[in-house]
Amino acid sequence: QVQLVESGGASVQVGGSLRFSCVGEWFTNCMGCFRQAPGKEREGVANIDYYHTTHYADSVKGRFTISRDFAKKSLYLQMNNLQPEDTAMYYCAAKIGVYCGLESQDYDIWGQGTEVTVSS
Repeated sequence: QVQLVESGGASVQVGGSLRFSCVGEWFTNCMGCFRQAPGKEREGVANIDYYHTTHYADSVKGRFTISRDFAKKSLYLQMNNLQPEDTAMYYCAAKIGVYCGLESQDYDIWGQGTEVTVSS
């Protein structure tokens, strides 16, 4: 069964750090991290392709770092200087194909998500 499993969600205070992890049997060229806050649409946070080229949402640039380990079939998102607006359910997703963008509708395989809460 195709599966992506996320971990690393927690409740932290403003300025804190978390490491989001995703492991899965499906580990495609393009892997992305997305988030959805209550009452808001799902948004792309960061992605990384086979060549380790990365893209970030403007809201997380300089604070979040995405990386991948092919041998471990794992994806990581290091989140530093967390702010209340980072509070959301965070998801890992895999996209089949060459193009590697941050549009959630283009991703084919999704995990169940892990919750991040940032409080002041």
